[in-house]
Amino acid sequence: MMSRLKDQYQDEVVPALQKEFDYSSSMAIPKIAMIKVNVGLGEAIQNSRMLESSAKELGQITGQKPVITKARKSIAAFKLRQGMSIGMTVTLRGMRMYEFLDRLISIALPRVRDFRGITPKAFDGRGNYTLGLKEQLVFPEIEYSKVDKITGMNITLVTTAKTDQEGLLLLKKMGMPFHD
Repeated sequence: MMSRLKDQYQDEVVPALQKEFDYSSSMAIPKIAMIKVNVGLGEAIQNSRMLESSAKELGQITGQKPVITKARKSIAAFKLRQGMSIGMTVTLRGMRMYEFLDRLISIALPRVRDFRGITPKAFDGRGNYTLGLKEQLVFPEIEYSKVDKITGMNITLVTTAKTDQEGLLLLKKMGMPFHD
């Protein structure tokens, strides 16, 4: 089964990028390599149950079990010791990546309050794009009544683009709602 977004990439985006940047090889055409979804939970220091419920929610959103991230060093001011669980991350590739991106573009982002598009200024200089969501409730998989605490997340779209200009055009053609 092919993803709607993967079909769109192959049928519309590849020819458009080829025409715009005049690549010598089809392998040089930028594509989305992976999507990383990170959730930081500083509150998990006091409440370890929160980590479990957030991991379950992130698993529902992405369709994949998250990896728990641990503190690299101790910080006394935050009552944080090295090795304590303070967040989680999921790396999506292949079909799951396209399915997640499709849901993000068509369902989750339009549900953000006062949504007018995302800024095109959040590229890292190498064509990768990161956006932050303030709450996990914009995803339809999450039931409002079962949420313990509203947590935000960072979503990084890692592309094979060499420049931000290539990355921006790739994501625009894929349907990301950038504002001007």
